[in-house]
Amino acid sequence: MPSTTVSTPRESDASLSHGLKQRHLSMIALGGVIGAGLFVGSGAGIAAAGPSIVIAYVLSGLLVMLVMRMLGEMSAAYPSSGSFSAHAERAIGPWAGFTAGWSFWVLLCTAVGLEGIGAAKIVTGWLPGTPEWAWVALFMLLFCGANLAAVKNFGEFEFWFAALKVGAISLFLVLGVLAIAGILPGTDAPGTAHLADFLPNGTDGLLVGLLASVFAYGGLETVTIAAAESEDPVRGVAGAVRTAMWRIALFYIGSMAVIVTLVPWDSPAVVSKGPYVAALDSLGIPGAGQLMNVVVLVALLSAMNANIYGASRIAYSLVARGQGPKVLGQVSGGVPRFAVLASSVFGFVCVVLSYWRPDDVFPWLLNMIGAVILVVWFFIAVSQLRLRRRLEREAPERLAVRMWAFPVLTWVAMAGMVAVFVLMAREPGTRVQLYWTGGMTAVLAGVGYGWQRAREAAGS
Repeated sequence: MPSTTVSTPRESDASLSHGLKQRHLSMIALGGVIGAGLFVGSGAGIAAAGPSIVIAYVLSGLLVMLVMRMLGEMSAAYPSSGSFSAHAERAIGPWAGFTAGWSFWVLLCTAVGLEGIGAAKIVTGWLPGTPEWAWVALFMLLFCGANLAAVKNFGEFEFWFAALKVGAISLFLVLGVLAIAGILPGTDAPGTAHLADFLPNGTDGLLVGLLASVFAYGGLETVTIAAAESEDPVRGVAGAVRTAMWRIALFYIGSMAVIVTLVPWDSPAVVSKGPYVAALDSLGIPGAGQLMNVVVLVALLSAMNANIYGASRIAYSLVARGQGPKVLGQVSGGVPRFAVLASSVFGFVCVVLSYWRPDDVFPWLLNMIGAVILVVWFFIAVSQLRLRRRLEREAPERLAVRMWAFPVLTWVAMAGMVAVFVLMAREPGTRVQLYWTGGMTAVLAGVGYGWQRAREAAGS
């Protein structure tokens, strides 16, 4: 059984530098929500759901708000670079922390490779003839080096990346609203003509869009990982979580509403160019589409930087808790450098596999991580359900952030996750991902449980 002792915050992070400033965390919280999934992945959701993609983003956004609130409550009470993995170990048992942590590490490292490939494709579009793999290697070296140097380098990169993304999407929303209102010079107000066929593919299309929107929100957890290395982790987490609602409403739901109003949902450009580029091109603003491509590139590079950071800290936390190779827990200059290197190398191996084995090994890897974020969210919900009562009994002063309407909304969130799992099982395109992710989770849980029993036996 997991210990019921309330331990001190940051107990496993003592050797990390804690060099992130409040301005870093504030901007990471603000801009981290604007990810590659929103810029790149939302086109497929629009193509499937049509204008009803707005409803899909509202529903999945409500679920994500609940997840972030639960995670914020635990992370403010127990700041840790292991975030949900450390919370799962404390609430459920070491096997749960092992399973959630290592599955998320695989997800982040694979995402680093995917984002590198996406960024390289944009650059080679501008510079044809240059090899994609060389650009991926360059990006990998750049962000691996930045993360090896000091945590403040990660913070500075993300601060400016986030500032650019926030500025760009804010300008996009302003231009879009002006165009819809007929105020923008040289454009005609589209009215509601593009919204007339609200459910073009029926509820099946809406469900596909819902699944696409759920996975577009992945990556919001990074701010709770980063908070453990900040000057004031409790304040940082509390601020990030409390502003999550309006950030999701403005950046995700607001931009989807603008796009489907400006551009026909079945326009080929929505998928081929991306929904944001297609929307700006429809306004006839010279160079706006290419400028948006620059923003998408920045979003991909930002995600690479954040995922190398997140993967290295998750690995470090797992090893600090005795759940991985000790070499990954070595810290130099306040940075777990071997964990940074291992995470970067794994990401680059994914890139190599995408070129070397694109028809078997690489799709197998992608399917394995397809539903990991949902598995992690479920661990978060179960952990919060158990830790909240323990905190109220033993250390109520640590509840700087509280889950709304506990425990009712925690159960509602868990029911929502189960519903998404069921939807994945119904759709042929996502069913295989559910099975492969389930298989990986079962293997990791078995290994983690075996390790836990061996550790208990050795201690008895």
